[in-house]
Amino acid sequence: MKYKLDFYTAYNQFYVQDKLSPGRTDSASFWTAEAYHDRLAMEEGIVGIGTECYGPIKGELEILQVANNEIDINKHDHIVEGGIFLKSGTLQLLSCPNPDVALEIELDPGFYRIRVYSAGLATVDGDEGNDYYKIEIWPANNMMRKVLKAYANP
Repeated sequence: MKYKLDFYTAYNQFYVQDKLSPGRTDSASFWTAEAYHDRLAMEEGIVGIGTECYGPIKGELEILQVANNEIDINKHDHIVEGGIFLKSGTLQLLSCPNPDVALEIELDPGFYRIRVYSAGLATVDGDEGNDYYKIEIWPANNMMRKVLKAYANP
């Protein structure tokens, strides 16, 4: 399943969350220095995705059965992975700071891995640019954050 992303957010972030998550984005363990640097924050039932632009988000979200092992690292500026537990089985994509639901998907409850590919980051000038975010989600128990490619901000 593949979904197109085209919505507005603010504060250089948006969220992937379980519908029943308490959504603790104000937690001291959410946007830590490491999470900010890695462009991925994680808390119970919610993942924050750091963006280069301040507002308009373009991209895609794809639900996979297994991990994509054919990653073209040269096509993206930054690639990071993390995990989320979907207690409810309803995955939501939310804007920030108002939790407007940009997308809602029904999945089996359980543990999932999230990989975020960020591209076009250097095109952002001020609040907007041609940055693009591809998100892949598949069932997996690994909840640890891992950067596969770090953006070297010019």
